[in-house]
Amino acid sequence: MPLAPDLAAEARRQLTICNACRYCEGYCATFQVLELRPRLSDGDISVVGNVCHDCRGCYQACMFAPPHEFAINIPLLLSQVRTETYATYAWPSALATLFGRAATGSAIAAAVGLIVMAGISLATGGGARFFAADAAPGSFYRIVPYFGMVIPAMLLSLYALLSFGMSAAAFSRDARIRLTELFAPRALVSIARDALTLHWMSGGGYGCYYPEKEKTSETRRAFHVLLVAGFISAFLSTTVAAIYQELLGVLPPYGMTSLPVILGMAGGAAMIVGATGLLALKVGAAGELISRTMLRMDVAFLVVFDLVSITGMALLFLRDTPLMGTLLLAHFAALAALYATIPYGKFAHVVYRLLTLLETRRDVVAPPVAAARRQGASGPA
Repeated sequence: MPLAPDLAAEARRQLTICNACRYCEGYCATFQVLELRPRLSDGDISVVGNVCHDCRGCYQACMFAPPHEFAINIPLLLSQVRTETYATYAWPSALATLFGRAATGSAIAAAVGLIVMAGISLATGGGARFFAADAAPGSFYRIVPYFGMVIPAMLLSLYALLSFGMSAAAFSRDARIRLTELFAPRALVSIARDALTLHWMSGGGYGCYYPEKEKTSETRRAFHVLLVAGFISAFLSTTVAAIYQELLGVLPPYGMTSLPVILGMAGGAAMIVGATGLLALKVGAAGELISRTMLRMDVAFLVVFDLVSITGMALLFLRDTPLMGTLLLAHFAALAALYATIPYGKFAHVVYRLLTLLETRRDVVAPPVAAARRQGASGPA
């Protein structure tokens, strides 16, 4: 699938200059991957754009950055490429416009989720207990029945997986990435390590020029790691809670010292700190180094993530009070905004980042093999 002609032409202009200069090749994998693609197809441009972790070290080092007549601005260019990639490979393509309306889509999804959950609650008799304090086992299900929670979540999850799968297949085909290599143990370990530690966000070892474009910091990387770690902990909390309920027959809510609650509290706290910290950095970041569409996606995603975490933590600590019903619906509304927009918001970067980390591993870690495989394989410009 082709990128927009104007963007593709500008990407070839700037990246060709970078390939000739090579001053920044030691900063991160982006330029090392670029060097193996002297004739840039649209798929190659998308790979290079999604390898970039936006550390912005190249902009600080570049002798051709504005106001030079070459006007090389790789952070801005590659943020535009990533935004275009998400929309180009969106499935179904009719929903690609949602990437430019992240906040609106999240708000609509939250409103629909709230209405649906409130409707299920009222239709099943939950309304009578909505403002009553209830700490007995199964109290959540007296507000919204179990099927009313599980079925929508399963349907949205399956849809997101299908959408991501179709997008990944199309992207991999154009970028000549072999999906079967994802299942090689060594590749999985390498990708997981680089993804979880954000190895390529270190800007050549000095950190990101973020939010200040003339000063390095590891703050962004730390907040991002906290956000990912919190998400994993929250997922484990949900998994353990499902085991408690389905296999052990123990209904929620669980005690404050139980494993699901401990994992949930740790995950919620980490996600709140991570999402709030990243939001604060976005406010102070240099706007000329990121596309407006990407910035809107970032902010909408972080706000939704923050709301999911905050409402979840509030529900945990106030579940024995009359506020439990209100907080439960608020939490579901935030989850609806997250789940429904996952394929059409910033979360989509996870798919492309993991795929390009596979390509990075092959190109950077094993360059002789990569060079042999790519000899003469590059498509027409």
